[in-house]
Amino acid sequence: MRVSLHRGRNLDVITGVQMVRSHWHALVQPGTFAAASLLAEIVDAFCELDLALPEVYELLGAATAALAASAEPASLVPRFELRLLAALGLAPPADACVRCSGAFNEHGAWLDVDSGGLACERCGGGRGDVNHLRSDDVANFRAVGAERGGPVRAAVTATPRTARAIDELVTWHLGKRPKARALLDTFPA
Repeated sequence: MRVSLHRGRNLDVITGVQMVRSHWHALVQPGTFAAASLLAEIVDAFCELDLALPEVYELLGAATAALAASAEPASLVPRFELRLLAALGLAPPADACVRCSGAFNEHGAWLDVDSGGLACERCGGGRGDVNHLRSDDVANFRAVGAERGGPVRAAVTATPRTARAIDELVTWHLGKRPKARALLDTFPA
């Protein structure tokens, strides 16, 4: 939207508004709406009212446009979540253990939500298969969180294990599971 203003004595007056682009028609589709609702809820929960965060605003705007253009909008949510954690300084290291800073080996990594990241075999190997990310999942975790044009080739979608791990990290940071997650889970991918 482009807004034209006229500076008044006490208040500015809106003299014109022009719609530049709108994703409204695509965003009202049930699956897309559910995904957009989840993104909005997560941003609302993480960000303080009246605190300017242009990087988060740009990320949300780009994600909304991507959701509107996608045939599978739910598949884009994990990338947004991990990129949001990075923008807020909360993203875990993707190439080292969150506990000991050691590198991951061929066995992959284990999700350690209590530490807020991924743990190596020595630190997290006893956590069971449910929390295990294979080496290809760890590579996908790195790629999903990567910036376009960076040293790691960015990926748009996450493997199921990576998506679950990212969702668990977001839930851990928020201290609760976003309500819109249940709405998104009701629509097929």
